[in-house]
Amino acid sequence: MPHPLLASATDASKPIWLVTEQTWSAIAEQLPKTSQGFAKAQGFEGKAGSHCLLPDADGNLLGVAFGLNGTDAKHTDPFLVGKLPSLLPDGVYRFETQAPNPALATLAWLLGSYSFGRYRKRPEKSVRLVAPNGVDAEDVARIANAVVASRDLVNTPTSDLGPDGIEAAARGIAERHGASFTSIVGDDLLEQNFPMIHAVGRASETPPRLIDFTWGQADAPRVTLVGKGVAFDTGGLDIKPSSSMLLMRKDMGGAAATLALADMIMGAKLPLRLRVLIPAVENSISSNAFRPGDILQSRKGITVEIGNTDAEGRLILADALALADEENPDLVVDFATLTGAARVALGPELPPFYTDDDQLAADIARHGMAVNDPVWRLPLWTPYQSQLDSKFADMNNTGGPMGGSITAALFLRRFVQAAKAHVHFDIFAWNPSTKPGRPEGGEVQAARLMYSLIKERYAS
Repeated sequence: MPHPLLASATDASKPIWLVTEQTWSAIAEQLPKTSQGFAKAQGFEGKAGSHCLLPDADGNLLGVAFGLNGTDAKHTDPFLVGKLPSLLPDGVYRFETQAPNPALATLAWLLGSYSFGRYRKRPEKSVRLVAPNGVDAEDVARIANAVVASRDLVNTPTSDLGPDGIEAAARGIAERHGASFTSIVGDDLLEQNFPMIHAVGRASETPPRLIDFTWGQADAPRVTLVGKGVAFDTGGLDIKPSSSMLLMRKDMGGAAATLALADMIMGAKLPLRLRVLIPAVENSISSNAFRPGDILQSRKGITVEIGNTDAEGRLILADALALADEENPDLVVDFATLTGAARVALGPELPPFYTDDDQLAADIARHGMAVNDPVWRLPLWTPYQSQLDSKFADMNNTGGPMGGSITAALFLRRFVQAAKAHVHFDIFAWNPSTKPGRPEGGEVQAARLMYSLIKERYAS
């Protein structure tokens, strides 16, 4: 699918000189005297993130100088050029000097152009980029379109995106790619043995559901994606304080990341058999809400005592993961906005991930750095498993006061036994402030790196 902000090489375009403090003077000497004098008067020195609109002798726009991180920088941001779309006047541009990573620079341009305008009109801009030579513009556009669509999902409030809205979004993606789609809704979850998904979502006016779609050849390598789709989380009867509910529209960020990754995989027609499972619920409060102290049956037969109704995400994921595991897939990937403990440990920009597969972990770390989608491995520390012990059931849904992201991952691991490999991402799905290529609001984390990894593993 083409991207409206990518222009053809045949379009008339203005140059962007990507410079550093070390290279700016040499490039400036090649510019017309008018442009050199204007840049000097503006105090432009090529500092990272700074820009200067350069005029020609008639006062028209000749081009743009933009500062990148120099070789001596402690941190280099591959998405720094994502600042430009919001700074430049309408028009078509090209990189006159090569970016360190042209593909990431192109993606940063597209992601930096994003704004969420469903409820408030914003000024429309048309700042387009000619993709640099050698960049797979179709693939970059595919990634950007998937990320943007899922950012929209995270940013949409629950009043317009309940469990049924998540299903509609998933159905649209599945149908666009010719995938086989089903959804198990309401009491049918009990009949088909998904008791924990039903228990978590039954208090909402919008029934809980398990979204399930498959794509690809049946005999291809099997990759299953599972995404937490909590449309809103009050915390249930263990109700959250009001301040903690303000961003709970993003508690379906795992589902959004899953749909973004699925969209990329199917759009690229990777040679695998893809299955997507999204338990979609709203954790509400009503007379039939599940309670602290309840003991729930799970699809896998493991009984779970409810230590806290606000630890609901792992419950719905457990039933979905158990279903995924029944097919003995080659790889199971789950995405979930699961714990506040992960944010305390690593902050909002660096999601932890968990896997027992050391080679998979190394590949994840490598691809995360390569595509600027960073993550950090935390241990599945088995001694912490005892924190999930229950006196009355096989396990409790909450651990102790510390190591909460690890104990949540250990909880999920109990439900994946047959898959050849499993990785769990505890994502935040939100940018607390605007950074280049990453506007404040909903974000898709870890999906781009997994697309890169899966493409390498199954399409190389």
